[in-house]
Amino acid sequence: MTLPTGGEDIKKCSGCGIPLQSAAQDKPGYLPEKAWDRDPVICQRCFRIKNYNDASSVAVDQDEFLRLLGQIGGKNALVIHIVDLFDFEGSLISGLQRFVGNNPVILAVNKTDLLPKVTNWNKVLNWVQKQCKEHGLRTEDIVLCSAKKNQGFERLLETVAHYRGDRDVYVVGATNVGKSSLINRLIRDYSDLDQELTVSRYPGTTLDMVNIPLDDGRYIIDTPGIVYPWRYSELVSREDLGTVMPENPLKPMVYQLNEGQTLFFGGFGRFDFLQGEHQSFTCFISGRLGIHRTKLERADSLFAEHAGELLSPPTKERLEELPEWTRHEIRIPKGTRQDVFISGLGWIKINGEQGALVAVHVPKGIKVLSRPSLI
Repeated sequence: MTLPTGGEDIKKCSGCGIPLQSAAQDKPGYLPEKAWDRDPVICQRCFRIKNYNDASSVAVDQDEFLRLLGQIGGKNALVIHIVDLFDFEGSLISGLQRFVGNNPVILAVNKTDLLPKVTNWNKVLNWVQKQCKEHGLRTEDIVLCSAKKNQGFERLLETVAHYRGDRDVYVVGATNVGKSSLINRLIRDYSDLDQELTVSRYPGTTLDMVNIPLDDGRYIIDTPGIVYPWRYSELVSREDLGTVMPENPLKPMVYQLNEGQTLFFGGFGRFDFLQGEHQSFTCFISGRLGIHRTKLERADSLFAEHAGELLSPPTKERLEELPEWTRHEIRIPKGTRQDVFISGLGWIKINGEQGALVAVHVPKGIKVLSRPSLI
């Protein structure tokens, strides 16, 4: 895609938006000289993602992300903020208001297809509204949707049309929230461009602003995904990404636990029920991750002896690449319905209201918190 900037044409990758160059293979935007005449033209990194599902480690640094986001506040724009319902607190852009100024924000809550079909969506919407208030995010509207299943998308388009007026639309979100999938629907429906953005489960696929012209002379601007280091999707190897990130509807697993019992989620995390009456806990995690129950007194030795084997994935080698585990102790007050949320891995719902003391062990840096129950 060729976009005018400062009076000259700079050729950009139509997959990720980065300016193209042939000088340095390890830098963003590399394209072999012999490929410059292709149409549409995409960088080598996007070519490898599209054709081989292989992501290189090229990424734009955090300061660059914030600089790009900071440009929105000075524009007259409508902002679509996309978050991942599976990783809500991990994918919400905290402090978004200070980047977008007074521009209106529509919150698109993606990946609704991962929740059970019997979910009460009005309650989910109420829950999202309360969480937004809690995090100080002002929204004009909230749309629950699934880019994968193409659900809720007509409603999102209607909402955008209602609030847009004579404005450009900026799409913002963390990495891996389904931003490119939604943008590609917009391209197919509202633009005569024949190329799509590179869609990948790898973090940081969109590296620069991508301007998509609309029929009325305005643009949809896709911004780079912000890389948040507290999410499992940023931490695990690409071999394990498909394991921790669910692609099919979650099948909640219910465990009746006595105090002094532990659940392992493969070799990626551990949940201890330290104190409380016998009660049930529901695990909302990827179906590809095996859950192993044991006694708390045996948990340390079990992990030392069987991590990477019985407790896997990851393999022993990939486990060694992860940070040391940190322990988070959480008290669930009596009379409340709470989840223990682990960013990018899922959550454990405490089903009773009699209170409990629990602990979560995960690699250092992963976000862990308690919140009102989503379901």
